[in-house]
Amino acid sequence: MTTTVQTTINRDEKATVNTTSGGGRPRAGRLPPTGWDRLLVAIGGAGLTLGLVTTISWALTGGYFWPRWIWFGWGVLFGLAFAVSRGLRTEPGRKQAFALNWRLAIVLGAMEIVIWLLTAQGLFWPIWPLIILAAEVGIHAIVIRRMPPNRERELADRVDVLTRTRRGVVDVQAAELKRIERDLHDGAQARMVSLAMNLGLAEELAKTDPSAAADLMAEARHSSLAALDELRTVMRGIQPPVLSDRGLVGAVEALALDLSIPTTVIATVPGRPATPVESAVYLAVAECLANVVKHSRATSAWVVLRYREGVLSVVVGDDGTGGADPQRGTGLVGVARRLAVFDGTIRVHSPAGGPTEVIMELPCELSSPKTSSSSGTD
Repeated sequence: MTTTVQTTINRDEKATVNTTSGGGRPRAGRLPPTGWDRLLVAIGGAGLTLGLVTTISWALTGGYFWPRWIWFGWGVLFGLAFAVSRGLRTEPGRKQAFALNWRLAIVLGAMEIVIWLLTAQGLFWPIWPLIILAAEVGIHAIVIRRMPPNRERELADRVDVLTRTRRGVVDVQAAELKRIERDLHDGAQARMVSLAMNLGLAEELAKTDPSAAADLMAEARHSSLAALDELRTVMRGIQPPVLSDRGLVGAVEALALDLSIPTTVIATVPGRPATPVESAVYLAVAECLANVVKHSRATSAWVVLRYREGVLSVVVGDDGTGGADPQRGTGLVGVARRLAVFDGTIRVHSPAGGPTEVIMELPCELSSPKTSSSSGTD
């Protein structure tokens, strides 16, 4: 999901950021001072003052030039503040970290060299800390170069998510096709075979035994009606007619009416989501309510549908015994796969003793406005 942020700058702000040179080309203006810039000015002013005072004091008294350590300490503080203030002006992220790293390494390396110069110990020992600092900065640069950019990493993560959800979609579609095939084979197909056999027998008996032929025709009629009922059942499993006619809220309310336990439906959905999202949410709610009836031993249940800030939230709860575990069954796993296709999520809160709540959230857009509704069913 990509979020686009649009920033508007008024005329006064533009005047402080961009100026125009004599040739009419815009040039970048000065960036506003930061806290580190103010600290840099304070350190510079205080250090210069202290250094001058101590140097004048030494000039009046003579002897060992001890103010050099005052100047050295001031130089270290000023260098560190300067490195940090300039490093923080780079683009936030890995570039800023590297900018701070190499600037501070330069300040520390210069500090080591100055200490060697002030102490005059002979052997140039700062070579070892300089090698360590250079190696550390080099390793940092190699790591940054080998790391993929943030945007590429986000896209790679997104591809991984899409790959997993695509596998889930394939599994869900395969399961749906098997279910439809099984329902047609065991239901409507068997009815149609019986119908064809009865019609064949009736055709043979039409001349010799009209009464038996009439009975077979009546039985064939009942078989055809039963086959139509089987086909309607299969079609409802694909796309329930009530969902197309009444929308998600009305379909969930109709679903709650068929339950054997009292179920309350509370909905604040000012419109209808897209048909695939609507179907996925309806089937998810149907699966959750079926689990309530089968396993929860509940005396009441509830369904809450809300839409806020581009997210459709659905809560299915019951006052049963609790202890629901999504990993022990395939129902909620299938629901999770179905919702993942639309970047949806599912959470289960089911402590021992109840109550149980299944929380589902899907980012989606709504179409035509619809009046919010609530209902209770017995």
